[in-house]
Formats: sequence, structure tokens, C-alpha cells
Amino acid sequence: MRLITIAIHTYERALATKALLEAEGIAVVLQNVNLEQPEVSSGVRIRIAESDLPLALRVIENEELFKPTASQSNPRKERHSICVPTDFSEHAFKAACVAARLAKSHDADLCFIHSYIAPPMSRNVQLSDNLTYELIDAKDDQELHAEAEAEMQKMVARLKELMRRGEIPAVKCTYEILEGVPEDAIVEYAKLNPAYLTVMGTRTSGRKERELIGSVTAEVLDESRFTVLTIPETLSIADSSVSPKNILFFSNLDQEDILAIDTLYRYFPEPGAKVTIVHVPRRVRFTDRAAGRSAIALSDYCSKKFTDYTFETVPMTQKTAIVELEAMQKRHSFDMIVVPNRRSNAFSRLFNPGLAHKILFEADIPMLVIPV
Repeated sequence: MRLITIAIHTYERALATKALLEAEGIAVVLQNVNLEQPEVSSGVRIRIAESDLPLALRVIENEELFKPTASQSNPRKERHSICVPTDFSEHAFKAACVAARLAKSHDADLCFIHSYIAPPMSRNVQLSDNLTYELIDAKDDQELHAEAEAEMQKMVARLKELMRRGEIPAVKCTYEILEGVPEDAIVEYAKLNPAYLTVMGTRTSGRKERELIGSVTAEVLDESRFTVLTIPETLSIADSSVSPKNILFFSNLDQEDILAIDTLYRYFPEPGAKVTIVHVPRRVRFTDRAAGRSAIALSDYCSKKFTDYTFETVPMTQKTAIVELEAMQKRHSFDMIVVPNRRSNAFSRLFNPGLAHKILFEADIPMLVIPV
């Protein structure tokens, strides 16, 4: 077993990191940096098996998520369900069919969520009048909730009918009706109820362009810190089994790429799948030659680590990935796009949307967006 050094810390910090990693099942070896004079404290190496590198990086990069708090007596457990936000449209139903197949293969449940916007409360009125208006608004709110409940039950009944006919796998289904702006409600719900995966339906690229300002999926991708799989409405229910064999991976050429590929590998362990790595520079820090060497090194490492996949690198000849995307799709016929997604502040998102946001409006194939 080959050991590699992932960090060098003080003795106290090394012990804390060792405990954090071992809580996630990663074996850790501590080694003094100064082997000739170990009594001289010059730092402690934290060493792990090379095969544990992707998981170890994920734990260290998200230490606040994995570190147990004083109130936690049990190890951290992730809710094993697939979350499917829905507006009861046909493309949302197709996403639900995809989610059902994924839930079966990953031994997960389905949880559907729908949000509605309650009527606004009245302002600048007397106390007695205000009470009257609040009662009216409460009645309207109940009606909206009841309508959403009825639509949700119809959708779940339709889904269960497909399960009974054997067209999609039979999995447990639950649902929740939320109040609020859809994109905000989805993000807040995910924070309180971490899901294994979130699956969302999208319209075709032409219709998405016309609905650019109001795209809930695009807003969720910009805001979220959870993995989202987008499903285009062009996908038929009969073909809703997502088993990608030809994957386009947009790379930043840093360690987060390994985490993202590891996440992809866990969700879709498809033997023989081909992953095409394309470098998308965030800033001018690589020469073309250096970027090429880094991309090849990443491909070589992933070929050894993720043995069911094959990897190749393709140089990007344009300044933006979007310009090349359509031409690359014609040449390679990708059946999934994977985007490691970094969250930016609201001002940046307004004037410079993220790569996942841009691709959503250009591609009509499933896209897996992984937070890094």
C-alpha cells in the first residue's frame, strides 16, 4: 500500500485532522518531518493510502461539514433520498422518472417538493382592518396549499401507476409542500434536509432562452452547494434510464477536479464510460503547454484511480467553452455534461453567471453540476 502526504501541520492540528479523517473510515499515519531529530518539533506529516485521496480531499476541503459538534453523539449521516423539485409540468415529471431509476440503483427514496408563493400581506391599515385582511390572506394561503396538495397527489399517483406497470422501478415516495419563492425554497430545504442528489427538469434550449430571467433551475445552480442533475424535456420517459457512456467533463485543472470525478463515479459507475476532459481556465495562470501537461497528468491519474472509466483530454481552442460546445457535441455526441461548480457572490452572478448556468441554456442533454 503506497502512502502519500496530504498535509504538514503542528502536532495538535495533525491529531485533530487524523481524528477527522478516521471518523470517515480513512486510515491515517502521522510522521515527524524531522526524522533525524524527532525531539525538535518541525511539523508532522499526515499520510494516507493513495486510494483514499479523493475522499480525504473532500473531507479536508469541507471540514465544517464533517467535523462533529458537541451535540452530536452519532457519526454524521446523510439523508439517503433523492430530492425532486416539481412544478407538475411534463418536463418535471420526466425528471421524476429519471430520479426513480436512480433511486432504485442507489437504494434511495424519492422526496418531491413544491413551493407556492403566498398572497402578500396588507400594509398601512388599521389594526382591526389588518386582522380582517390577515384572515382573508390566510384563507387564500390554505386554498393555494390545498391546490398544490391535490396536484402533488395526482403526480405521485401517475408515477405509481408507471411503477405498477413496470415501466419504472418501484421506490418509496414522499412529498412536502413549501411556501416561498421556488428557487429560495429549494435551496433552504436542501440546507435543512441534505439529500443524496437533487434532480430537476429543464426545458429545451430555445424555450429556456425565452424564460431566461425566470429559470428556477438556473437560479438553483447559482445558489446551491449540493449536487444537481438536470434533465431536459427532450428526454422520453421510455429512455429515462440515465446511463452515460460518453461524458464531457469541464476541468479547472486543480484538486477539486478529482473530487468532482469521484462524485461522478459514485453516482454513475458505468463500466466502459468515456470521459473527455476539457480545460476551462478561470484566470490567466497557465500557458497552453502547461495546461496541456496538467490535463494529461489529471487524465493519467484518473485512469489509474477510476478503472471503469477511460479518459482523454481535448484542448479548448476558443476563449469560451460555450462557443465550442455545439461543435464538440456534434463531433463526440456526449450524453452527459459534468461541471464542477463554484459559488460566487450575488453581484458576480448577475453580470457573469457561472459556467453551469451558461451551459444550461445551450445544451439539451443531462448535466451533473457538482459543488467544489
